[in-house]
Amino acid sequence: MQPAAGVLGRFVPPTGRGVRVDTAAEPGGEVSPRYDPLLAKVVVHDRDLPRALAGTARALAELDVAGVATNRDLLTALLALPEPAAGRATTDLVDARLADLVPDRPAVAPEAVDGVLPVTAPLLGAVVEVAVAEGDAVAAGATLVVLEAMKMEHVVPAPAGGVVTGLRVRAGDVVTAGTVLGGVVPGEVGDEATGPDGTDPDAVRPELAELRERRAATLDGARPEVVARRHAAGRLTARETVAALVDEGTFVEYGQLGIAAQRARRSLAELVARTPADGMVTGIGEVDGVACAVLAYDYTVLAGTQGHTNHRKTDRLLELAAERGLPVVLVAEGGGGRPGDTDVAGFSWLDVPTFTTMARLAGRVPTVAVVSGYCFAGNAALVGCCDVVVATEDSSIGMGGPAMIEAGGLGVVAPEDVGPTAVHAATGVVDVVVPDDAAAVAAARQAVGLLTGRVRPGEPADQRALRTALPADRVRSYDVRPVVTTLADAGSVLELRPGFGRGIVTALARLDGRPVGFVANDPRHLGGAIDGEAADKAAAFLRLCSSARLPVVSLVDTPGFMVGPDSERTGTVRRFGGLYVAGAQLPVPLLAVVLRKAYGLGAMAMLGGDLRAPVLTLSWPTGEFGPMSMEGAVRLGHRRELEALDPEARAARFAELVAGSYAQGRALNVASAFEVDDVVDPADTRDVLVRALAGLTPAP
Repeated sequence: MQPAAGVLGRFVPPTGRGVRVDTAAEPGGEVSPRYDPLLAKVVVHDRDLPRALAGTARALAELDVAGVATNRDLLTALLALPEPAAGRATTDLVDARLADLVPDRPAVAPEAVDGVLPVTAPLLGAVVEVAVAEGDAVAAGATLVVLEAMKMEHVVPAPAGGVVTGLRVRAGDVVTAGTVLGGVVPGEVGDEATGPDGTDPDAVRPELAELRERRAATLDGARPEVVARRHAAGRLTARETVAALVDEGTFVEYGQLGIAAQRARRSLAELVARTPADGMVTGIGEVDGVACAVLAYDYTVLAGTQGHTNHRKTDRLLELAAERGLPVVLVAEGGGGRPGDTDVAGFSWLDVPTFTTMARLAGRVPTVAVVSGYCFAGNAALVGCCDVVVATEDSSIGMGGPAMIEAGGLGVVAPEDVGPTAVHAATGVVDVVVPDDAAAVAAARQAVGLLTGRVRPGEPADQRALRTALPADRVRSYDVRPVVTTLADAGSVLELRPGFGRGIVTALARLDGRPVGFVANDPRHLGGAIDGEAADKAAAFLRLCSSARLPVVSLVDTPGFMVGPDSERTGTVRRFGGLYVAGAQLPVPLLAVVLRKAYGLGAMAMLGGDLRAPVLTLSWPTGEFGPMSMEGAVRLGHRRELEALDPEARAARFAELVAGSYAQGRALNVASAFEVDDVVDPADTRDVLVRALAGLTPAP
């Protein structure tokens, strides 16, 4: 029940079974206009809605209030309407039926009486200011009276230009809604008339000036000496990296005004100047036309360490990425956890969800890391969770930096020796090695576009070059990369991990504008045999294509898996099994092209399990098929026969048997039994793949 302001002369609440009244009112108490004037809450309970409505109406009738006006009659009228009784009341019921409920309600805009426009109070409140005097000339909209209600001040403006007359209130008066405060005689007013408060759109209030100053302190221009040192080292600043990474005009920054949580040991002014954005630029923006979450550690602020505030910023962006399905680009230069923050609760520093949140993005959204410079500890842990890692040649990545290594009693090392890019290119930690920051940004943009399936029209190379891509001598090695780059759209290939698992080439690229993954055997390493590293590399790449929903093109030329005692010491049984599992679980189309050798279990792994596992299995005319290499099969199957011959006869018979095996396993012979779907002119391969993809799967 809502009353007007005033003093209660009498207050007797209703009682009875099922009636509850919540109130603090008592006779003689004052109802203030400065707070929500709720006099009492009457609650009635009964076994069904009609009985509860009737009981509430009786309770309102029994309520005895004197001294202030209330809305009891309005509430009683509401209860009498048919809608509530039928259970069909809606939130616009009062507005729709107000004229019926309060037939004598005054007009919103009273008309002039005897040439005077009345000025009325729009709400219950106390007068805190009368801004004009009797006889003042005012312009339309000028402030006449200021009312206070609910701790807010409300301006009552002049309804028209003219002369003030009949002022009836002064500061301290309490008025109810509709109370006449005075009037205005409409008429022409001169330049001396009091007008509305003038506003200059270019005016800068103190709070806006402070905001501008704080924002400026976070930008590179506020620290020219730091930027100069960065440029002298041949590096971009964090903000320059983000600007180059994100499409112009699309970046929305989060947490720009954050500072290090060190107020207990540093002044606010020092923190603003020395720890802008708490060493991390975070936000959302488009990368190559794709909306992404972008997180860039700033090495010039506390060595890019992970502080309390920038952990919160990181978590905020990663949670948005998970919720909105945004790819993530992480610029990870920095030294890991920061022990110097003081304004935090707890002691372990382990109560941080950042690493869990990042890891949970795996397989859900593409993640790309960019490393330039030193990247240690927590920063490196986040890098390890990413799908694609791009690093400059002079970077170092390690799960512990020099200080941690020394503290662990492991000696004193220079940061550049902890985990240089050359080492991690060979270990498979780094996918793409680039010369500098600009190239790193370009590679990251390319990776985002490919991993998100962004279709971009491209031009093919001259496909006739594929007819001579393989040597005429079937035992001569060759580089398979020109085959990949010729099949793919010109300039679209991004090879991953070229220095790791060198018997397999893995690359993201486009076919007729559509992103795909290429996996290919490289005969220059172990003759194309698949060793443990190559199996790990191929399996990881298939999982990446699976999560990114990219079709896979497999180019097969392998004599099988690498075998022997030395190979088995590397755990190849499990590693080869992992490649089979990754191929069998591919949710995307696999298209296979046998370039030359397709022997044994290794070829089956490259084919996703068997010749029928791909949605299309092609071969070039140079294709050879068999359970093992031709030479090995002859030696194994004809051992006794060959051992019984003299050396000259043995060599002749061996050549004869190999030729026979080759004739049996030739692509055309295999195709005649429909063990492959087709044998194609190498120059036609791209066209067949493009048409197959268009027919088998819808474009992204």
